Amino acid sequence: MNTASLSRTESARRRGPALDVAVVGGGMVGAATALALARAGFATALIEARAPAPWSVQDEVDLRVVGLAPSSVALLDDLDVWASIRSQRAGPYAHMHVWDAATGAAIHFDAANEGRDLLGYIVENSLVQWQLWQALEPAGVRRLCPAQVSGFDVLEDRVQLTLEGAETDALSARLLVAADGANSPLRTLAGIETQGRDYAQRGVVAHVSTERPHEGTAWQRFLETGPLALLPLADGRSSIVWSLPEAEAQRVMALDHQAFLDELGVASDFRLGRIVGSTPRAAFPLRLQLAKSYQSERFVLLGDAAHAVHPLAGQGVNLGLRDVSELRDALVEAREDGVDIAAPQVLRRYARRRRSADTLDALGFDALARVYGWTFPPLVAARGLGVRLLDRLSPIKRRLAEHAAGL
Repeated sequence: MNTASLSRTESARRRGPALDVAVVGGGMVGAATALALARAGFATALIEARAPAPWSVQDEVDLRVVGLAPSSVALLDDLDVWASIRSQRAGPYAHMHVWDAATGAAIHFDAANEGRDLLGYIVENSLVQWQLWQALEPAGVRRLCPAQVSGFDVLEDRVQLTLEGAETDALSARLLVAADGANSPLRTLAGIETQGRDYAQRGVVAHVSTERPHEGTAWQRFLETGPLALLPLADGRSSIVWSLPEAEAQRVMALDHQAFLDELGVASDFRLGRIVGSTPRAAFPLRLQLAKSYQSERFVLLGDAAHAVHPLAGQGVNLGLRDVSELRDALVEAREDGVDIAAPQVLRRYARRRRSADTLDALGFDALARVYGWTFPPLVAARGLGVRLLDRLSPIKRRLAEHAAGL
């Protein structure tokens, strides 16, 4: 750092923090965090290495989609972006049908039975991110992009960030929020370790056309190799997420177009008839990862930087958006009580609540993946019996649906 940079940094140290919160990472969860905190009256900056590509309804549907639960829709609506998202391309679904390939046992969720119109919406990741990104500056968020955090120092009343690629090389804030993904560089800089396991699987994704309509239903079949989900898109197609062991995923990715359609039809039990068309495929690795702590001094983690879970329940982004709501509420309460928003007890409250909830969910999804991986016949039979029993136990089934909805 040159002499001019040093003097600017020292001047910033003397003036005090320029911001209340600096959020690093401009994905869906990071952008939602910055927008939520700015709307709550906190001076906020968002630091991101690359701006998202502009989204257009004329473009092909993004391969990465998210199933937004009612809790996530409520947050996005509160941030005044949901109406724009919904009017573009959001696929509503009112039913979810899950069945076991080995036993035929099935469980069905119906929004009407829960007193709701819908269970959720299937929406492109890029659409959600773009609408959030567009709302940042009008809400008063200072966008620093392109920019990266190369280091930070925790001082008594602030965090001093060293930036690269931005119009400024230093920035200070009372609180630093890391929303920079599962491989979070900030988590590493903060010395926070993770635990979990590699599933040695990949999720193969594509959008497919089928003989029969998807009926506004999210379909999921558990196979011995892993779950296959068919998620209803707004344009009538279905988005697939096919979890497969590494070698099998590579084989499926290498299939020619017709062979892929044929194998996918068999794997889906032809529930929607023949698969008659597909976009190009992509695949991404699957793993379970939980940060051992969600906070350190004037620093918190949220979203994928804090937790990465198996996609079988489609809850990854919903967990991240619940992190956003919890953090916003904790900071607002601290401000109302006249407490430093980055005081240890404030951040511990956020970290304790969200890490507990995220851990229970992540381990629950992991346990479900293990149970559906059973191949020993008596265990398979017991699994089928358990699923059939659960489908008949309305109170438990209703509680599961409410939990998934974030209610």
